[in-house]
Amino acid sequence: MALPSTLGIRHVALSVSDLKAAEGFYCGVLGYQVEWRPDADNLYVTMNGHDNLALHKATKALGETRLDHFGIVVKAAADVDAWCAHLKAHGARILKEPKTHRDGARSFYCADPDGNVLQFLHHPPISERA
Repeated sequence: MALPSTLGIRHVALSVSDLKAAEGFYCGVLGYQVEWRPDADNLYVTMNGHDNLALHKATKALGETRLDHFGIVVKAAADVDAWCAHLKAHGARILKEPKTHRDGARSFYCADPDGNVLQFLHHPPISERA
């Protein structure tokens, strides 16, 4: 079975100690726009709709890294499930099964051999532009 192609890494999630300061930097300094603010502890920003940066208020002391996970964007929601099945077949550790989110995105999470977290993601504002 041929795997669906991906659209590359267009989603990164960062744990931040001060969400207001992070918003000021990414939106006020770098020019990102707020895409979605689901609650007081999470903010999603974008640069012209071509990417998606998630800022999550840290729930524990931040260590050496602030990276929570990175996302690999796919063209269609069904591609999420195809990639999950492929990774399972190759023994990858699935951390969260495929799910459709409140904003219409569909994704699942897995770990690479070093424990880095990847999210395979169909995010309509990004996926449909590609």
